[in-house]
Amino acid sequence: MLERITLPVTPFAQNCSLIWCSQSRKAALVDPGGETERLLAAVAVAERGLELESILLTHGHLDHVGATGELKAKTGVPIIGPGRDDAFWIEALVQQAQMFGFPPVKDFVPDRWLAQGDSVTVGEETLEVYHCPGHTPGHVVLLHRAQRLAFVGDVLFRGSIGRTDFPRGNHQQLIDSILHTLLPLGDDITFVPGHGPEGTLGEERLHNPFLR
Repeated sequence: MLERITLPVTPFAQNCSLIWCSQSRKAALVDPGGETERLLAAVAVAERGLELESILLTHGHLDHVGATGELKAKTGVPIIGPGRDDAFWIEALVQQAQMFGFPPVKDFVPDRWLAQGDSVTVGEETLEVYHCPGHTPGHVVLLHRAQRLAFVGDVLFRGSIGRTDFPRGNHQQLIDSILHTLLPLGDDITFVPGHGPEGTLGEERLHNPFLR
């Protein structure tokens, strides 16, 4: 079973997810946007008995990856994701921090880029990888099919969708990603967005004004 908690970080209240395999107690941090020590403290809670084995990234924006370099330096675990087309965002990480008034961040290079059809493991649990461009060109979504759970980054929110006014954003591409990649996964999928509350794909298909 995949267990999880959500840890909002940074002034952007970005949802970092700490996920772990209940059998092996192996864990991963999904989109660690900042507050490195707080994230490490969450992993280290004794009752959970966790061992961090990877960092998983949905896309390259600062508020989703800001703590990644420091976490890598402190733990040595591999950085997995996002898609290679987001390399230009990651290469500009230091400038992003300056632009948005963030504390200095440590740069990094992913150990593994992700693409449509890939999968990643957390202990004995498997997450399927779906390429969902539009918000950024290399954005990926991670699906735990057995538990009907998806980590969607900034593709989709409850009642809204991701911004497309950043460099290499594309509104039509984002809509196509939602309509043709995300929604077909099933109405019963619970999604964890990059910001704000969780929802289900069925609720968004019926009520999200941006999808009508």
